[in-house]
Amino acid sequence: MTQDDGDLDSLVRKRIRALRVAQGWSLEELAGRANLSQSSLSRIENGRRRLALDQLVILARALDTTLDQLVETASDDVVTSPMIDSAHGLMRWPVRSDPGMSVVRQRMTEPPPDNSARMRAHPGREWLVVLSGTAVLMLGHRRFRVETNQAAEFPTMLPHAIGAEGGPCEILGIFDRDARRGHQRDSGGRRADGIDAGGPDT
Repeated sequence: MTQDDGDLDSLVRKRIRALRVAQGWSLEELAGRANLSQSSLSRIENGRRRLALDQLVILARALDTTLDQLVETASDDVVTSPMIDSAHGLMRWPVRSDPGMSVVRQRMTEPPPDNSARMRAHPGREWLVVLSGTAVLMLGHRRFRVETNQAAEFPTMLPHAIGAEGGPCEILGIFDRDARRGHQRDSGGRRADGIDAGGPDT
């Protein structure tokens, strides 16, 4: 066995134990779910029993995960650089593990629109956190102030818009696949991959 094999073996054993503990299960409970004896499972977790592929498949199923996730190792491309859109003051990162999702960081200077006709609605969900300043989230007929370090999550089928209050603010947003598609183009046909914002650029 190579050193890398040994590292993976140790990692898988630690994952099995960590997943069991996270579920709040005792050795006996997981052993029962995996049709193993408690002593066999204990030896697997403690490295005193060889890891067999058929047992890993059963344990992955019992732990509500997959074999791939149980033996996954870090790839070489862990670090991702942003795609920068200077015109809209934003940076965007794709989420490799879920290509439908994206993370956007955007600086806003304009308040949200007063006219509800300028709010957008589209399928999906969005989550955002204010990194600095104060943001205003218009959601249907309601107005929410979102301060620094506060977050908001909402269904994007509600008409919505986001802007700054009392000076510039910076926001980090996470969009699911449907919400990201809703941001692909604004009503003027221009690219608008950022957060639904007020002002003439969105």
